[in-house]
Amino acid sequence: MFEARHTMDAPTTTSADNGTSGGGGGWFTPHTQPTTTPSGEQETAEENRWAPLRPVGRTAPGRDGDRATRGTAPPVPHHVTPQRTALASAQEASPDAVLIRRTMAEVGPVADKVTSYFYALLFVRHPELRSLFPAAMDTQRDRLLKALLTAAEHIDNTPVLVDYLQNLGRGHRKYGTRPEHYPALGECLIGALSKYTENIWGPQFEAAWVRAYTTISQVMIDAAAADELRAPAWWHAEIVAHELRTRDIAVVTVRPDQPYPFLAGQYTSLETPWWPRIWRQYSFASAPRSDGLLTFHVKAVPAGWVSGALVHRARPGDVLRLGPPTGSMTVDHTTDSGLLCLGGGTGIAPIKALVEDVAEHGERRPVEVFYGARTDIDLYDIDTMLRLQQSHPWLSVRAVIDQQTRLQLPDAIRRYGPWNQFDAFVSGPPGMIRSGVDALRDIGIPSARIRHDSLEELAVIGD
Repeated sequence: MFEARHTMDAPTTTSADNGTSGGGGGWFTPHTQPTTTPSGEQETAEENRWAPLRPVGRTAPGRDGDRATRGTAPPVPHHVTPQRTALASAQEASPDAVLIRRTMAEVGPVADKVTSYFYALLFVRHPELRSLFPAAMDTQRDRLLKALLTAAEHIDNTPVLVDYLQNLGRGHRKYGTRPEHYPALGECLIGALSKYTENIWGPQFEAAWVRAYTTISQVMIDAAAADELRAPAWWHAEIVAHELRTRDIAVVTVRPDQPYPFLAGQYTSLETPWWPRIWRQYSFASAPRSDGLLTFHVKAVPAGWVSGALVHRARPGDVLRLGPPTGSMTVDHTTDSGLLCLGGGTGIAPIKALVEDVAEHGERRPVEVFYGARTDIDLYDIDTMLRLQQSHPWLSVRAVIDQQTRLQLPDAIRRYGPWNQFDAFVSGPPGMIRSGVDALRDIGIPSARIRHDSLEELAVIGD
């Protein structure tokens, strides 16, 4: 009973307007949803379409400026990190960005309390939303804070922020998230932030977060609405093959119930029937196949509910759910640059897909693969990689075994090269990716030519 009373301490914001909603409807009321024309194009009010593309807290440009910024946001470089983005934009940070980052710095030491309080508020005030979340909330709580930190760091970097939020919006369709859910989330977020930043919180902070969340939610809503016109929220996929390569690594092949378009190097989120509403990310282990089958490499990790079920419990005939494909660690086929690929552990899966992709395009560009593992047994897919090497003279595969060479995978690439004419691809655990990117920069590969998946997503891959 005390817990229930305690969760209601935060201020209720449903009736506030603050000049951000155009009057009526509350702070976080989403804009009118796009309507679909017979040609499939979306029609929205001019202000609704382009307001989310402006940096939060800045004055909106005139109509000429609007026309100049329309269109698809440019792709986000893989090498962009919050730290570098913050440094690059520090001199021109908007007032809202300053207030938001100060808030995040304040809640950092009590992040766990903030997220717990947020969900307590949400589930007490809006119990109908509880079914959208998994029974165990540990990972979900971590993801909330990481998403907030990423958005806060990029608040003045429109291309990076929009790309990140659009991916979130598309991905949240599989959870059953609807536009009408966003106001409740925003109100409870403001309530949690205000409670744990009482020493600095005031009208300016509140207004900045209202504006930021309104923009953030609208970008996600618009991305989800656009995606709904061309793809399902999820796919059902039947397991058709399950091969145990080691005692804790399995190669799982599935058949989606409808066409599943993706690119080599991307990954998807996956839900098992044994752990409903718990999704984990896995990379595709092959380029798109003519038979439509998808393959994943899964390693069971300690206390990994999903990975353990996929390795030790899943069998042919079981049906999984797949979210949409995402990730941009893909090959640029408009160039003839060589590919330098670092794959650690099951990170070899997307590297194998990239090799197949180059082969299917009939290219003869050099591809150098460094396959890292702790022991011989962990090189579970080395035979496949060596067969590919025998079939393609432009491919070179080198195994790097920690316990034999006492050499870490990122350090091994220093012994070869030069690599200045290569695009680099790094896949594996987050720690390996960080050290790999550092090593690649040290040997002279520009950051713009180093590609890897989001570290925020990788933090929960495979558990």
